[in-house]
Amino acid sequence: MKRSLVFFIALFLTAGIYAQKTTSGNPVFPGWYADPEVALFNKKYWIFPTYSAPYNKQVFMDAFSSKDLVNWQKHERIVDTSAVKWAWRAMWAPAIVEKDKKYYLFFAANDIQSDSEKGGIGVAVANKPEGPYKDYLGKPLIDRFHNGAQPIDQFVFKDKDGQYYMYYGGWRHCNVAKLKKDFTGFEPFVDGTIFKEVTPEKYVEGPFMFIRNGKYYFMWSEGGWTGPDYSVAYAIADSPMGPFKRVDKILQQNPAIATGAGHHSVLQIPGKDEYYIIYHRRPLTEKDGNSRVVCIDKMEFDSQGFIKTVQITNEGVAPRRIK
Repeated sequence: MKRSLVFFIALFLTAGIYAQKTTSGNPVFPGWYADPEVALFNKKYWIFPTYSAPYNKQVFMDAFSSKDLVNWQKHERIVDTSAVKWAWRAMWAPAIVEKDKKYYLFFAANDIQSDSEKGGIGVAVANKPEGPYKDYLGKPLIDRFHNGAQPIDQFVFKDKDGQYYMYYGGWRHCNVAKLKKDFTGFEPFVDGTIFKEVTPEKYVEGPFMFIRNGKYYFMWSEGGWTGPDYSVAYAIADSPMGPFKRVDKILQQNPAIATGAGHHSVLQIPGKDEYYIIYHRRPLTEKDGNSRVVCIDKMEFDSQGFIKTVQITNEGVAPRRIK
């Protein structure tokens, strides 16, 4: 009896060794999640996604960390509506910034449809990436529609001079604003305006920005998030203010693998011209709009600096540790 038990334990452990992941696989971790924001903190990769559920149940956020892009640890409920009193539903699209040894988590809440409703874009703060986060302002950072942009889908970008910009907006409008150094509000531009519209052609939501070789790559999602036409396109500019002229679509569904690929972020390996796109998509077996999973694939550039079409895969990426 004992020998049989030992045999099966040994067999189980041996199987575990051979079953170790050689690639991340897609999705990279289980569960319904969307709108992934990727970051590098303390020599770990982090993904902060939306918990994808009906809005009245979408009242918290989890985070995931990894040392190698392949094996991920879940950090549950890093923030929820009990910590943000003005938010009561539909928390989504996290954006994360580390500044002065604090971690600032920007989010949208309540899915407001007009200026008369309470909600919009808020910010929470914590001492660690995994939280717990608490409300930073006690009120939304943006709670109104400016230039037609619904206050959702915020992304915070640090420019080369240290200035932080917020790009945000739903309802096919995108604004940019200059954040104050303490993230309590916004500074006016030279002409006195606070929110400048920078909407590119076919923009719907989900803005993202990064710099490569001195150029500003502005990216966004197109199509409807519940449908097969959801996708990611981009522009290249010489300034964080644009103008952003659409170049092309670079991420979209593959009917043989998954549908509804979009709302992404981009990871650059430190010190390397090596990039990955982290995005959500819908498995072929799923029809529910909220059945979304987080995936990662390689993102490459041609000799002229244009982004090549991303091939979405089931394999994902190979292990990649931060040195």
